[in-house]
Order: sequence, then structure tokens, then C-alpha cells
Amino acid sequence: MTAKIDGPRVKPKGGKARQLVVILHGFGADGNDLIEIGRQWQRILPDAAFVAPHAHEPCAMAGSGRQWFRLTDRNPHERWSGACSAHPVIDEFIDAELQSLGLGPQDVAITGFSQGAMMALHTGLRRKIAPAGIAGFSGMLIGPEHLGEATARNARGEPPPILLVHGHMDETVPMDAMFAATSQLAAAQIPSQWHLAIGLGHGIDGEGIRHGGEFLAQCFKTKPALA
Repeated sequence: MTAKIDGPRVKPKGGKARQLVVILHGFGADGNDLIEIGRQWQRILPDAAFVAPHAHEPCAMAGSGRQWFRLTDRNPHERWSGACSAHPVIDEFIDAELQSLGLGPQDVAITGFSQGAMMALHTGLRRKIAPAGIAGFSGMLIGPEHLGEATARNARGEPPPILLVHGHMDETVPMDAMFAATSQLAAAQIPSQWHLAIGLGHGIDGEGIRHGGEFLAQCFKTKPALA
């Protein structure tokens, strides 16, 4: 039986949701850590619903925090196994959220930070129908050798648009992970765009939030509202 997850939400300003943005938190945090980004993005996506689910596993290394999969070391096989285990949990959650909002599979964007960015890429690229977009902050591509499984495509046969954002002083997940991901995706004929935040460590700054919001507006073909 697949674990059930839930988390904080931001309702659309206009009442009925026209889009859904799922925000996946990092290792040792929970959905409350990132839902504020949804409130900021709401200024340019007033018709979007935002949800930041808490991961299904408690994090033994972070008190009350949660994890999408354990990180006892930096073994790529452990990351791959963990991502495969967490994938159906997130996938089913997205399906249930879309159904409750009366939206289709093309109406969701999947975003995340750090471990959440890893899961946004892993899950978004394997959806039955491609999401509107995938945005990853300070993450990495897990299992690039398995990109043959990344078959998510839209009605035009295109893979989902991808934005990767990274701090150039990130010591937790070095910026080389972003450039490796863009190269690995390109080799699999999956385009991506990137933004390098100069002076930023392992985090998300205001410029990254702006880039992310504008990217999502483009994905949903929504004209950003004026601040």
C-alpha cells in the first residue's frame, strides 16, 4: 500500500484553480519550509493552487523533519533506490490533488529544493503525461543512466520544460551537479534551462524565486501579473 501524504496549501486568488504547483521540500524539512514560496508565486500565478506535501518518512537525522528517502551516505545506488521508492507516493499524491481540483495531468508543475528537486525531476520525467513544467533548486539528477525511463511527453510529443537553479557557492550539492544534469538531459534529448546564483550557497534567493515564478508562468502560458 502506498503511503499517503499531505501538507500546507495556498488556494488560488480567483476561487477555482486553473493550475496546480507542487513544491517538494528538502531533506530534514517539511512542507511548511517552502509553502511561503507558493504565496510569493501567487502574485504572478493568481489562478494556481499551491501545495507543499510533507514527505512520507520521518528523518532520523533531523528531529521532527521529514525525508523522501534516507541519505546515510552519498552512494548513487542508495539515491536511486530511494527515489524509486518515493516516486509512487508523490505520483499518487499529484493525481489525487488534480482530481480534487478538477484539473488534467497537463495542468501541474512540479518543483522542489535539494532532495525535493531530485524528486521533482525523477517524478516529473516519469509521469504518464508530461507536467506543464519542472523546476529544481539546488538539486541533482538521480540515475542519469536510467533516462530511457523518462518518457513523459505532452500532447505534442514534447518532454516537459525544465528549469534548474543553483547557488555557485553550494557546498551541500555543488553547482557541478546542475551542469551535469543539463548535459545528461541534453544527451537524452530533453532540453533544459538553468540559472546560476552568484554568491549563493545551498538555498533559494529572491532572484531564484523570480526566475522560478516567471518560468512557471511561461509553462502555464500565463502572463505574469504586475507587482
